[in-house]
Amino acid sequence: MVHTTPHSPGNAAMAKALAGILAISLAACGKTPEESSSAAPTASMGDVIDNTVVTARIKSALMANPKINSYDFKVETRNGEVLLSGFVDTQAQLDLALETVHAVEGVGSVQNNVILKGASATAGNKVDDSVMTARVKAALLADPGMHSLDIRVVTHIDEVQLSGFVDNQTQMDRAMALTQAIAGVKHVANEMAIKK
Repeated sequence: MVHTTPHSPGNAAMAKALAGILAISLAACGKTPEESSSAAPTASMGDVIDNTVVTARIKSALMANPKINSYDFKVETRNGEVLLSGFVDTQAQLDLALETVHAVEGVGSVQNNVILKGASATAGNKVDDSVMTARVKAALLADPGMHSLDIRVVTHIDEVQLSGFVDNQTQMDRAMALTQAIAGVKHVANEMAIKK
């Protein structure tokens, strides 16, 4: 085991490395809007952390309630706006989830994009859904113009739901077109929102 003292060479190197990372991070944060070439609004590191904290609080609140099957919900947060999506069994479960989400600190608004399941899924349907989800994700990843990591994909009996925050309408339309072109997709629910 290596022991370091406050003035050891190992600590000095670590301090220099951290200072360098901090300097680069601060320089990147100091860009003016004119210097940014992105059409979509960007989030600061603080915003990303705040969004992650709110999302974690929501997921924890949903998991803490035994009447809610929290794994049915996909949760994304951007600047206090929560995008709730997925497939649920009953309206009562959805209502309880919405009530729970609204009560979480940091939630400004909730966009409810949850879909009620029409039919019960069999084991075969669940396998087929997983395969379909993988195909859609692969198509989105393969397209160089897509920021596919911003898009969530959920499938329930040949219905594919796309959700998440995208940069613009063109990106949303492209995701829809790519998904609809996949063999076996019968319906695509567009539950995406444009970043504000």
